[in-house]
Amino acid sequence: MNPDRLALLEERLAWLQRHVAEQDRAMLQLTEEIDRLKQQVADLRGKLAAEPGGESGPAERPPHY
Repeated sequence: MNPDRLALLEERLAWLQRHVAEQDRAMLQLTEEIDRLKQQVADLRGKLAAEPGGESGPAERPPHY
């Protein structure tokens, strides 16, 4: 293998490793956002259940997307 080819492959490998690291950070941020939203939903459900009349009936719930 010639040195130019090796340098090109090493450069490509470094680029891919940086790209994977960026994607990992983005996935971690998305996971954290999902966890925050789940907690907000749970909190709101708890507040709704504690209100007089309790939770809304099945006919009043929004459709699932």
